[in-house]
Amino acid sequence: MRFNRLMLACTTLIGGLSLSTASIVPAFAAPKASPTSTAPAPVKADPNMVIATVDGQKITLSDVQGALSELPPAAMSVPREQLIPLLLGQLISQKAIEIAAKKEKLENNPEIKTAMMRASEAALMNGYIKQKVAPKITENAMKAYYDKHYANKKPEQEVHARHILVDSEAKAKDIIAQLKKGGDFAKLAAKNSSDKATASNNGGDLGWFKRGDMIPDFSKAAFDTKSGTYTQKPVHTVYGWHVIQVLGTRTAPVPTYDKVKNQIRQNLLKEEIGKVVEAAEKSVKIVRYDAQGKPIADAPAPTKAH
Repeated sequence: MRFNRLMLACTTLIGGLSLSTASIVPAFAAPKASPTSTAPAPVKADPNMVIATVDGQKITLSDVQGALSELPPAAMSVPREQLIPLLLGQLISQKAIEIAAKKEKLENNPEIKTAMMRASEAALMNGYIKQKVAPKITENAMKAYYDKHYANKKPEQEVHARHILVDSEAKAKDIIAQLKKGGDFAKLAAKNSSDKATASNNGGDLGWFKRGDMIPDFSKAAFDTKSGTYTQKPVHTVYGWHVIQVLGTRTAPVPTYDKVKNQIRQNLLKEEIGKVVEAAEKSVKIVRYDAQGKPIADAPAPTKAH
């Protein structure tokens, strides 16, 4: 199941929608009041208000609101006066393509029919999950999660390190020998490391990390190495042989609520979506079939040891 899309749908729902008429089309904005006039009471925008037509087919305020609700959270930082015209332009383009497709009777194409059916099913599924999950992702729920998982944690040690990854112990030993002769770690990483993501541009730099962020053997070697030095022996992991240089150590403070708020939101969404999916699956009878079309017997429930 595509949890990422479901979480995105839930995340965008939570923010809610509040658009004024003026924020959509400047021409609809109320005229400026004179200095002596009394400001009129705010008028709630009609979601059925037509803001464009394409071949006579209407695009309404609610259409734009719907498009807005489907945007990822990062897009919401764009000023509304810039975002809304872009969304309206996109809706106009979509409507024009839809009209062109219907003129060619593409809705009768079997593949298109199947795709439309799947899209309808996905919309229904997303709507159900939104309805179940969104009310639970509240500020209080996120703060409670922070208190449980972050607030009482002890500050953790972090290491800033870089590494050179090679495919043999002999190569790693040769690199250590070159470092002892004054070799430049960054240049040796660029020339020799098979970790191309860090080697060429960053000199093997991995940034700051905690013990649990790396695989155990690598992490132990890094945390056992003093700042400003490198491992005197090659470090072996499932990825190959490493030479690790530690650039610094520090105690990482407990992150503030605001710093981890977005991550908490994603964690809660994942948890709640998982609960909804599990409950839905428990409420129905599921039968799986093998390659011969025979039902597959469910595995027996584990028994408790006495």
